[in-house]
Amino acid sequence: MGRNNKQTTEVILIGAGVVSATLGTLLNKLQPDWHITLFEKLDAAGMESSNEWNNAGTGHAALCELNYTVEKQDGSIDIRKAVKINEQFQVSRQLWSHLVETGDILDPREFIRPLPHMSFVYGEKNTAFLKKRFDALSHHPQFQGMEFSNDPERLAEWMPLMMQDRTSSEPAAATKADHGTDVNFGELTRQMLKSLGQQDNVDIRYNHTVDDITQLQDGAWEVKVQNKEHQTLEEHHADFVFIGAGGGALPLLQKTGIPESRHIGGFPISGEFLVCHNPDIVEQHDAKVYGKEPEGTPPMTVPHLDRRHIEGKDTLLYGPFAGFTPKFLKSGSYMDLLYSVKPNNTFTMLAAGTKNTSLIKYLAKQLSMSKEQRMDELRNFVPSAKSEDWDMLVAGQRVQLIEDTKDGGRGALQFGTKLIHSDDQSLAALLGESPGASVSASIMLEVLEKCFPDYLNAWKPGIKQMIPSYGESLEDNPELLEHIHASSSRILGLNGSKT
Repeated sequence: MGRNNKQTTEVILIGAGVVSATLGTLLNKLQPDWHITLFEKLDAAGMESSNEWNNAGTGHAALCELNYTVEKQDGSIDIRKAVKINEQFQVSRQLWSHLVETGDILDPREFIRPLPHMSFVYGEKNTAFLKKRFDALSHHPQFQGMEFSNDPERLAEWMPLMMQDRTSSEPAAATKADHGTDVNFGELTRQMLKSLGQQDNVDIRYNHTVDDITQLQDGAWEVKVQNKEHQTLEEHHADFVFIGAGGGALPLLQKTGIPESRHIGGFPISGEFLVCHNPDIVEQHDAKVYGKEPEGTPPMTVPHLDRRHIEGKDTLLYGPFAGFTPKFLKSGSYMDLLYSVKPNNTFTMLAAGTKNTSLIKYLAKQLSMSKEQRMDELRNFVPSAKSEDWDMLVAGQRVQLIEDTKDGGRGALQFGTKLIHSDDQSLAALLGESPGASVSASIMLEVLEKCFPDYLNAWKPGIKQMIPSYGESLEDNPELLEHIHASSSRILGLNGSKT
């Protein structure tokens, strides 16, 4: 393989997913004189975790996800996580609205559409929980308009497909938030990077694989990259590097050798969904509906039935069912998990294995399920479901973060995303999974705050122009919340019909 001359840029982004697209967009708007280079090993944007067939999230706003509202020992409901995630999603909506207004996104209907978000449970214990959750959320400014019902006739109006042929005598209940959305993060990523790539100071290089990341004595980073198209090895220097490569972020972070990369591991879990394309069935379900995870199972097991608009067609997805492969990406290597075990995280990984035997048992059970057994689980949601109407879909890879923490001790398995940055603020990486795409704008603002503190005061007016609520709490300012929600709904076309 030949070697190209060294090339210098201010910022290097690794991975062409929604988080890199968001950070690149923010930096380009705030500092247009900086040169930004993005490397992606595949031949197009949004092909891995952000892809619409790999990402089952339709815009996590905590309107229906029950695992974001935990019942405490005293029986009360802790809504703090739901409030935080909802506010972060509002930040994302503001950024997307700004990009529509500036022409960076031409037609918002191609990536976001209105879709009610519902929670659905059955059984005395779960219906009591859902009522308490509703009481805790519905008076909060961010969740106004949410409805609750345990009336079978009302539920049949809300979710006819799910209530049809339901013969169980167990009580059932649901909540409904009409201001939910269906977000196609693959399409959003493609639109953002298409616009970003048209800027003179931005260079997006597909079919480029990052081999190594090394910090030089002057603090800059040397990034060695394989140009697969020309079969050359390139050396690029940058003052700042962001690793936004989804499941592939952990191995790249480990290559940097920074202290913050130690005592961290990852466990890959693949997702599988049942998919229905039959229009007669799809038309009967117009919502994203979340259930409650079975007792003793991790949050990733929460079942949900989503109506999605993908590639110009409406479809239904139900899941997730867990699968396992040692790959960290769908396009990764079967050696990814093994190669991620280093001397500094071996005991962290071993401790995680001993602490999470229930997860291992859950995975083993999921892997042994036949399609008909999966259909039986679907029938808890859709009693009339027929096997011939549903196909299996292998979704994207999730890499659950494993780390040593003060609270969780050695080898704690983390759910959600985590931003890691070097002590000198010259490198950052995003690890973990859901709800990363939905809250990407907030996480990338955190990158700006932690890694570019010297520029922040100069950037604040520009940030406020893109995100009017920046620096303010929507929870404490209902009038601002109402204003930005109404504005983003209008600009993104969420007030009218979906067609």
